[in-house]
Amino acid sequence: MTVINGEVAAGFEPVLEAFAANFARREEIGAAVCVYQDGRPVVDLWAGVADPDTGRPWKRDTLQLVYSATKGATATAAHLLAQRGELDLDAPVAEYWPEFAANGKAEIPVRWLLSHQAGLVALDQPVPLDEALAWHPMTAALAAQSPQWAPGTAHGYHGRTWGWLVGEVIRRVSGRTPGSFFAEEIAAPLGLDFFIGLPPGERDRVSRMVYRKPDVDLTTVPEESVPEDLRDLVAAWRDPNSLSNRAFAVTEPANIDFDSPEVQAAELPSSNGIGTAHALARMYAALICEVDGVRLLNPGRLASATEEQADGRDEVMMVPSRFSSGFMLPTNDVPMTGPSAFGHTGRGGSLGFADPEHGIAFGYVMNHIVSGSDDMRATATVEAVRELLA
Repeated sequence: MTVINGEVAAGFEPVLEAFAANFARREEIGAAVCVYQDGRPVVDLWAGVADPDTGRPWKRDTLQLVYSATKGATATAAHLLAQRGELDLDAPVAEYWPEFAANGKAEIPVRWLLSHQAGLVALDQPVPLDEALAWHPMTAALAAQSPQWAPGTAHGYHGRTWGWLVGEVIRRVSGRTPGSFFAEEIAAPLGLDFFIGLPPGERDRVSRMVYRKPDVDLTTVPEESVPEDLRDLVAAWRDPNSLSNRAFAVTEPANIDFDSPEVQAAELPSSNGIGTAHALARMYAALICEVDGVRLLNPGRLASATEEQADGRDEVMMVPSRFSSGFMLPTNDVPMTGPSAFGHTGRGGSLGFADPEHGIAFGYVMNHIVSGSDDMRATATVEAVRELLA
């Protein structure tokens, strides 16, 4: 039986039970969960193995790469600049990044980058990975790229490009890379153990990921065997020229080793944030209330940041999705604790969100990267929190 470490406030024991069940019944390897309520931690748990190859145990300060849950941290940086009056989300991107105006993009507002409406999900010519990690070649390619649809007329998940697009605006406005801005203006005041661009001295604390493919590969089964609501998505997966594939093939090679030192040290503000569940929950808590004297966004800016901007069929994911200006909003596939919640999931199961109605902030990270819609680890833990709020 896996030993669960950490603390749980009285009344939150069902969250501990759900977390333990992830190890007993849902093949969890190493993971952590943290819940804040009204600015205070009420759940802070960790368990399992950080590196299955060596047996290194998961500790309180184990760091985990969270894939697209990084987008919530990057969006927070953009909204902090907007709150300070340095960035107008409704101004054209080209006002801050003049080269971006090329090929019909002069009028695209910053808000459309944040809400996945710009149509810049793919590149006509992928960028070599080493150049993409160096930053400027990728932002130059995106500045020159034509949109895949008329901007503002549709939305589609900018899985990889979002980080360079939003990150370059942050860099142009602040004069700092997005990772540096986050470190200095968000992580430092809150004491967050979270990085966009891992410092060399932190490498030994990072867990090693284990990847599990879905039990059934829907791309290999007859079309009539695919659930009807997934047929468009599966058809897109089978087409190498679809946006569903091209959106995740903007580098050459397309497959990125997120365990590698080079990738973890680079700044990929869409997908290589590395931190703890506690850091995720604490950041989201500071978005909705004061945490140890720090509040990131005032109520007016928070309302603007979390107002729905896009809803309906996603041109990349081919299923319904909802976005505010940088955050995911609740759907059947994005588990949160209430309709006012906002946050972001990450590939394989990571999740961070806040629920201002209930004063809840939540973080879940793990190193067993599970593909497919049958993954219930974060969902089961969120449901345990939700039941306590009923």
